[in-house]
Amino acid sequence: MPFGEVWVTGAHSATSIEFSKAIQIEETTIPKGKYAFFTIPRQEEWTLILNKNWEQHLADDYYQADDVIRIEVTAEKEMPLTERLTYTIEDKGEGSGAIRMSWEKLSISLPFKTD
Repeated sequence: MPFGEVWVTGAHSATSIEFSKAIQIEETTIPKGKYAFFTIPRQEEWTLILNKNWEQHLADDYYQADDVIRIEVTAEKEMPLTERLTYTIEDKGEGSGAIRMSWEKLSISLPFKTD
């Protein structure tokens, strides 16, 4: 994965996520639907992106104008080893959660809330 460049955060096709109802990320309401999950990796902070064009090969068809949201998060390092790129949905209780991506000893988390 190249630092400072948009990455599909997966292999070949953009990783997609589908919400069955609207969610809230920071102050932005994300309508129910399917989105591509992109990142811009950096040494300490990563940019997490949900993009409305979920059906893409690599980042070939990526356009920033199609971003629904971008947020900066701090990468968690020295986590337990995850040999394969893994996505999990964490229930944080009281209508909040996180989409977590883990790979090797690194993890990033996209917090969200539901109604």
